Amino acid sequence: MFKRIDPKQLQENVFSLIGDKWMLITAGTKEQCNTMTASWGGVGVIWGAPAATCYIRPQRYTKEFIDREEYFTLTFFGEEWRKALSLCGSKSGRDVDKIKECGFTVQTAECGAPYFEQAELVLVCRKRFAQPMDPANMPEDVKEKWYPQKDYHTMYIGEIVEVLTK
Repeated sequence: MFKRIDPKQLQENVFSLIGDKWMLITAGTKEQCNTMTASWGGVGVIWGAPAATCYIRPQRYTKEFIDREEYFTLTFFGEEWRKALSLCGSKSGRDVDKIKECGFTVQTAECGAPYFEQAELVLVCRKRFAQPMDPANMPEDVKEKWYPQKDYHTMYIGEIVEVLTK
């Protein structure tokens, strides 16, 4: 169902994919994983390799999985999955089995990272960097608007090791 492509063959507009359509950030194993919706991130090149960035607040359950695992996935879906992505962004995996509620089927990449059969595009990432964002380096208007609770994101950089598309 999925075919593997070279990251340089991606034709999608990443601004639309991430900012408008949203993505799921997922980590763990096939047996136990967690996922969350995100609309912040990027795709580019760092350290000579294709890479993706994502940002996770400290209170998110998915952060525990990403911190523990070497690999994570970013998955992108068709518009018909918007309601499911909304649920994954509004409920905690500590309280709800989001994967079951959404009707997702967990698959795993060659490295073992979980993703969902229903996705249209999967970026499999090997975690290469993680660092909490330092508010001392942020403009005041950004802190006021996005961080009233002072729950600053951790930034993750993942080397894209596999791209799966339908």
